[in-house]
Parts: sequence; C-alpha cells; structure tokens
Amino acid sequence: MNGIFERLKHIKIFRAVIYAIVGAITYPGLVLINKLKIEGTEHLEKLPRKNVLFVSNHQTYFADVITFIHIFCAVKWRQRNKLGIPFYLLNPFTSVYFVAAEETMNGSFISRIFKLGGALTVKRTWRAEGKEVRRGLDPSDTRKISKALDNNWIITFPQGTTKPFAPGRKGTAYIIKNSQPIVVPVVINGFWRAFTKRGLTFKKKGSLLSIRFKEPMVIDYTKPIDEILEQVMDAIEQSKKFMLKGKHHVMTILDK
Repeated sequence: MNGIFERLKHIKIFRAVIYAIVGAITYPGLVLINKLKIEGTEHLEKLPRKNVLFVSNHQTYFADVITFIHIFCAVKWRQRNKLGIPFYLLNPFTSVYFVAAEETMNGSFISRIFKLGGALTVKRTWRAEGKEVRRGLDPSDTRKISKALDNNWIITFPQGTTKPFAPGRKGTAYIIKNSQPIVVPVVINGFWRAFTKRGLTFKKKGSLLSIRFKEPMVIDYTKPIDEILEQVMDAIEQSKKFMLKGKHHVMTILDK
C-alpha cells in the first residue's frame, strides 16, 4: 500500500487534486481570518521549472509549506505579491516538492494526506530521553532530493526545526554544492503566532503572516560546505548576527 501511495504522489494530476482540496480548505485561514503579506514574487516569475531550491526559516509544520504552494500557484496565474481569488486552484502549480521529517508526515491523518501532495520525507532526527538528537547525513535522503531537483522546485528548511535561530544542517549545503541549483532564500514570520505548530488550528486570529522572497543567491559552489551553509543562514536571517540584532532590538524596546 505504501508503494502505491509513493507512486501516486509523483503523478502531477493526483498532486493537483490534493493541492486543490488542501488549498480550498486553507485559503480562508490565510487570507480572510488572518492577513497575508507577500513580497518578492517578481523574483519567481522567470525562474526555470527545475533545479530551483527554496530555503526558508520554519515556524509551523504545515502552514508554511501550504502557503508557499498557494503563492506558487498564484504566480503561475500571473498574480504578483497577492493570492487574489483562488481560481489558481483549478490548475495549480505541481512542479514542486517539499522536504519534511518522516515522523512529522506520518503523525496524523491530515499530515498523511498532505504527504501525498509531494513530501520528500527524510529521517532528520531521533529522540533519546525526550531530547532531540541530530543525526548524521543520510546519503539516501540527499539523493532523493537531488533527483527531485532534476525536474522540479524544492522547498526545504535548513534548520529542520521550528525553533528560531537554531543552527542550520549541513545536508542543505551538501545538496547545493552537488546539485548547483538556483537558490532562493525566503524569510517568513507570523505563522508561529497564528497557528499551532503541529496542525492548522488557529492560535490567534487576525495575525499578520508575512513571506518575503529574496533574489536568487550568488553562490560559489566550489566553496566548502560550512561556508555555503553560513551564507544560506545569513540569507534566511537565522544566523548568529541576526539573533544578536533581535536581542538588541528587544533590549532597545525594553529600555524605552
């Protein structure tokens, strides 16, 4: 049965149906119940349909990715920095996959359905005595992602966790170095405030959700993996210098 589902998620018509259903359910929560601010979609308009890697910070397990897919579909229908009326769900953009932890995508009925929409599941962590422990690079996972890049866009979250300013994982830099994709950094905010981390239940209605697409990165693929990873973390504003800026901003507000 798992083999059948695995084959189904690589069929674009099947993924289009999943996107239409999930999109119709989630659209009100993104646009009507909350407020969605989108910037930088002009950087997406001329991208090729393959070998493009979107790297982003991460705040919820599902709402972030679902919003990305909404935006990609809207851009396909020539919308810029807005979703508009979701006619785009009639013919969604399906040349996209997203990287997700296997344990997350198998955690609930909803996540299993969304998994069919194009999840590239990876074994990112294991837990010992209630604590998350980082595992080494799994070559089979990186091969899976690299192969998908051959004909698609990929969304990945280098930190592999919703914890802000967590260190990035070298697997993303390894894929960048070896596949040499166009890398588009994305900075998101507000999702942690609006939605619960593990689902699409509302925490605070009327929240501002923001997604900002930056220009594709200029990367020297000959650089060491550590340097590429550092460049990526700077681009998604999750490096140490941005953490220090955030702390300084909070202290400034408190001083006032």
